[in-house]
Amino acid sequence: MRILLLGLSLLFSSFTFAQATDDNEIWIDQVGDTLTLYIDQIGFGNKIGADDFSGSADYMDITGASLTFDLDFIGNQNLLFGALVADSSSYTINFTGDSNELDWSIGSTGSADSSNYNIAVTGDSNTWDIDQGSAASAERLDLDLALIGNSNIFDLDFEADDATWNFDITGDSNNINTLQNDGADAEITFVLVGDSADIDINQISGTCASQTTGCSTPSGIIDMEVDSDNATIQINQKDSANDS
Repeated sequence: MRILLLGLSLLFSSFTFAQATDDNEIWIDQVGDTLTLYIDQIGFGNKIGADDFSGSADYMDITGASLTFDLDFIGNQNLLFGALVADSSSYTINFTGDSNELDWSIGSTGSADSSNYNIAVTGDSNTWDIDQGSAASAERLDLDLALIGNSNIFDLDFEADDATWNFDITGDSNNINTLQNDGADAEITFVLVGDSADIDINQISGTCASQTTGCSTPSGIIDMEVDSDNATIQINQKDSANDS
């Protein structure tokens, strides 16, 4: 594994802990394989990476393969923003608290194959935006999300082949928008318990080889269990190379 500086200077280069009056901040600029990263942030107004993708971002640029992330956040109004390029990597993410924000761009400049996500969120009014595979290869993706809380907004877009993910949502007034694009053997298992949800599922499984006789691949499967009043659910499922 190659990091910007080795030894004790690692704390001040690849992993820079910036000083702030009220907040904890972690800046990361890392290049190399087989990184295992454990972070626990507890408190109010913590941050990993930049404020957002619009301007004066600092770090959270990670490039490598066989990366393992174990990130735990406990508190309110915490931020995680950044860009990753990672093959054969796993992400365990736990958020407990309200009004937290996560914005991750994975594979924006390189491939992001063989990704495994385990995400648990407990809290209200959280905002998540994950985009993976928009610029390069993103094959074999497995995602598990357990969400308990109200008024959360999740926008999860994965342009990945052989993608499977499971959503388990408990709470009211949650807004989930997910895209499963350009892949064979796409599968979503979705459980919703809660009222007034707004759910959009786009499963675009690639171009069918034959438009007259049918085809066995690509295939898309959506398995849903819903216990809800006043929910709005829109599903777009089609064989097409284009987004809906």
